[in-house]
Amino acid sequence: MRAICHKFLFKLYPISTGVKVSRNCFIRNIMSESNPSRGFDNPRQATKKVLARLQHEGDGALVRRGIGRSELKSLDPFLMLDDFSVTPPAGFPDHPHRGFETVTYMLQGGITHQDFAGHKGTIHAGDVQWMTAGRGIVHSEMPAGEGTQKGLQLWINLSSIDKMIEPRYQELLSEDIKYAEKDGAEVRIIAGESMGVKSPVYTRTPTMYLDFTLIPGAQVHQEIPDSWNAFVYIIEGAGIFGSSDSAPVSAHHVLVLGSGNGLSVWNTTAEALRFVLIAGQPLNEPVVQYGPFVMNTQAEISQTIEDYQHCKNGFEMAKYWRSR
Repeated sequence: MRAICHKFLFKLYPISTGVKVSRNCFIRNIMSESNPSRGFDNPRQATKKVLARLQHEGDGALVRRGIGRSELKSLDPFLMLDDFSVTPPAGFPDHPHRGFETVTYMLQGGITHQDFAGHKGTIHAGDVQWMTAGRGIVHSEMPAGEGTQKGLQLWINLSSIDKMIEPRYQELLSEDIKYAEKDGAEVRIIAGESMGVKSPVYTRTPTMYLDFTLIPGAQVHQEIPDSWNAFVYIIEGAGIFGSSDSAPVSAHHVLVLGSGNGLSVWNTTAEALRFVLIAGQPLNEPVVQYGPFVMNTQAEISQTIEDYQHCKNGFEMAKYWRSR
């Protein structure tokens, strides 16, 4: 009988499935528009509003989960969005992933990452780690200093042809993230393009990730590829999204955007508005998720559980590795 290298410690998660349709493999260029007078002939409107409520995750960490909750289980290709807050000794100790990517964007403080392949590093406020888990990784994410550390973590699904690739990392320091500004609207371009400035980050699942700050009275108009799913998460302040006669929406809300070619935003308050606009090309593939494992079929999930428990098929190094 084979030795078990890990007890399956994380709790049972519900299985979610999707319906498979053909995938459109045509990748459109991400364009931007910053001219307030232009507007859009088919503007995107908010079709759903979800409040990201506080809940406990990891080991004593607090998260506001905007995607991956009962009100919004997923938004193809996005599986989860957490606005996390951790204070030592809380954190996210050793845990596995397979079949998707994690994007960690620090807002305050820092997080130290370690994994079983020997990678170790700390990202601080404004830095990004884009991790492709692929066929398997076991890692930890723990606060890098005293006090409260805050950030956003986004889970992006991988297509069936990419789920078993080797893990890889892209780390982008704050000073290397592209930046643009016009008429009181500033944007940090983590992935994609805005105001004519393009990020160098390669995204295996085509993705736009923009961090906007609008001073009082400012507005911005951002194009989004027509076929992509998109959402907004409001970090600070309140703003009007979609059409100028809409009611302002406050911090910690996710807004799912309907079809159209762009988003208009106005800050009519006396405080700064900060939000992320995230969009991606849908994979249109079935999704079966069991906690930190995301595959296309229940058989693949069962195989993943066996691989993790017996340290094989991508999890070999988990047999003896523990984070420090």
